[in-house]
Amino acid sequence: MAGLLAALVAVSQKAAEVARLCRAEEPLFRLLVAEKTGPDRNARFLRDFKTLADVLIQEVIKHDLGTQFPELRGHIHGEESNEFRDAEGGTVTVRVCATPGDTAALLLAVLGPEQTRAAELLAETVHREVTLGDTELAGIDAGVSPGDVGIWIDPIDSTNEFIGGREDVAAVDGVAPGGLRSALVLVGAFERRTGVPVLGVINEPFFQRDPQTRRWQGRYHWGVAHGDTRLCSLSPPAARPCPRVVLSRAEGAAVRGALGSLGGGPPLFAAGAGYKLLCVALGLADAFVLSQATTFAWDSCAPHAILRALGGGVVALEGALRAQRAGGSGDPPELVYHRPQPGERAERWANSEGLVAFVHPQHLRAVLAALGELGELGELPGL
Repeated sequence: MAGLLAALVAVSQKAAEVARLCRAEEPLFRLLVAEKTGPDRNARFLRDFKTLADVLIQEVIKHDLGTQFPELRGHIHGEESNEFRDAEGGTVTVRVCATPGDTAALLLAVLGPEQTRAAELLAETVHREVTLGDTELAGIDAGVSPGDVGIWIDPIDSTNEFIGGREDVAAVDGVAPGGLRSALVLVGAFERRTGVPVLGVINEPFFQRDPQTRRWQGRYHWGVAHGDTRLCSLSPPAARPCPRVVLSRAEGAAVRGALGSLGGGPPLFAAGAGYKLLCVALGLADAFVLSQATTFAWDSCAPHAILRALGGGVVALEGALRAQRAGGSGDPPELVYHRPQPGERAERWANSEGLVAFVHPQHLRAVLAALGELGELGELPGL
């Protein structure tokens, strides 16, 4: 169905508008942070935050997709709990109401009565229709039935960078090490039966500022990898002779050293799993390697679909190394998105064996060869 892909792009565009609005209203933004605790907390950060923008974006996507495609209801999943701490310390369940006025009234319960205009602005954006005007996208028939898929949403990937709001982070060889550029909206669809990602949308709300108005402008990327169909808004990047990797700054010295010896140049470093996966799709890096269990289904589903559309994929690092040590000659199995693991809420959907993302299979093989000895020696820190 051609409408599903366009609908994913449209909700990502509305989500990006909400994210930009929240950054533009700085006094409002300071009121929107709430600390993540308990099972929703990402273990990698000493402090992690949930923002009203996160929750509202997730609920907008659930509402709009569920309204357009009723068969998706109950199959749209996200990172965030939709319960938010209100101005008096109580709990409000954030959702999209029937009218802008009702949604604004609900948001006022979170923000407090002095934030009437802010709540109205958010509600107006939430209820506004999105017109894409994308003629290429309008002609795409993805061949994906909404009744056969589930959806993973990361409403604002790299929330810490979104909260920090840094705009002056200089790029290194095209890769932003941090800042607003790395805050993305990720919406991916996977087959319910197999867990294979088939549609992906990455939206960059803070791609660049308009030189005249100084307002942020965004852009989006999409991919289809369903059956024999491979369609993408991006062209496959050229394959370098030797791969260059992008890593998290938390990656250990042994992994950094092994991958730095690949010959493609020193590792690049960036914030946000979604952004690092996007760097691979754009050809700014040839592989994203993560040896720790600090990414989740909502981080990787949408970018994974785009990488598959480009001819690549995302594999579990430890699983791929096991297969390599066992002498397996086939392609290592890729991540799937329909099977939870034992554990609390967030950990049930962790990519617990790390990951390697790539476009060109020869780069995956080079990465696994470089890390093979470390894996045998038990030097991969998170696995």
